[in-house]
Amino acid sequence: HLNVDLGGRPGLDCRGFCSYCYFKHVQGTTSFGCKYCLPFQKGCDYCTRGVREGYTGFKSLRTVADETLANLQVMSDDVDRITISGGGDPSCYPEFRDLIELLGSMEVPLHIGYTSGKGFDDPGIADHLIENGLAEVSYTIFAADPDLRRRWMHDPTPEASLAVLERLCGAIDAYAAAVVIPGANDGEILEATCAWLEDRGAKGLILMRFANRIDQGLILGNAPIIEGQQVHTVDEFHDLVTRLNEQFSMKISGTPLGDPSIGSPFAILHEPDLLKKLPRVRGHATVITGSIAAPFIQRVLSIRGYRSRVVRVRKEIACLITAEDLAGVNLSKLEDVVIIPGRAFVHDVEARRILSADGVDREVVRGPDTLTADAETSMGMTRIEVLEKEMEGFAALINTINQYGR
Repeated sequence: HLNVDLGGRPGLDCRGFCSYCYFKHVQGTTSFGCKYCLPFQKGCDYCTRGVREGYTGFKSLRTVADETLANLQVMSDDVDRITISGGGDPSCYPEFRDLIELLGSMEVPLHIGYTSGKGFDDPGIADHLIENGLAEVSYTIFAADPDLRRRWMHDPTPEASLAVLERLCGAIDAYAAAVVIPGANDGEILEATCAWLEDRGAKGLILMRFANRIDQGLILGNAPIIEGQQVHTVDEFHDLVTRLNEQFSMKISGTPLGDPSIGSPFAILHEPDLLKKLPRVRGHATVITGSIAAPFIQRVLSIRGYRSRVVRVRKEIACLITAEDLAGVNLSKLEDVVIIPGRAFVHDVEARRILSADGVDREVVRGPDTLTADAETSMGMTRIEVLEKEMEGFAALINTINQYGR
């Protein structure tokens, strides 16, 4: 798998922010701290600039070509997939046609990890993509109504963008994506969008709940994105995704919850025989995680003999936990060993200081990066692949508890 990074900046290299974009109103360049930081220094490129996509503009085609060649030279296996991505929107890349021809000459299936299609003004680009080996795309639709795309996505040529998606749906594995905003593109409009996609042969639709608060994941000092905008609760959104998946034959999944076709996240809870194969929990340690995952993780670990507590913070998504979330934890409920999510945006030294503020010197260790597959990941996976990922993640978490726990 070869990743081709085009660079680019959200809002600047995508024909302007969509109204609901996660990167709107981003403030400052504060370093969060993360697992990649040096022990004696809070802040690295990943948790300072990377999380904000705070880079320069698109790379030149020559730079992209040179980087691709360099990556190929250090790969030990044959390339079976090339994924195009970037902080900007690939459809807005100035040398997009030439890029596709260059990568297509390698005769390896091409994937576009994400595009809004806002840069596609000519529907003929779809045939160019297909002829040069595009095999899969994740394409933001928002709504099949061009007027709604124009209003909410600020797409200057929504008819052309939808025409490109329509052509791709009939020829390759096209997955549509939509941030769902109550009162904008939900209800009958969302059902019409689902019908439009299904009629044209889309492989699936990934629905993303609109986030507007810090606890929902806006950690870049930019909440709210839309002042006063209503947001679905987690349960409301899960019910919406489940109902639509039952109503249409194409696969429909949602993030933060869930993938009804597979039963994820945490599909392993429906597989008692697999749960029995996980290691037994022998140590005592507190696991800290996000508010959505906490009850699922508690159930899995308890089945394997865990007698401690999984502590939830207000932040819904575990990998977006920051030092502020840890500061809100009731320290009296913690064991002497605390396990935090592997991708949490907290410096290790600061995490230990915060979680030992009551005078108990606690050991803080990072758990696995992931325990399950969210809908954006599971959309292209089989149920067996998701279960394998969960088995691997939970085995790693239990082994961490047993290694460091008292």
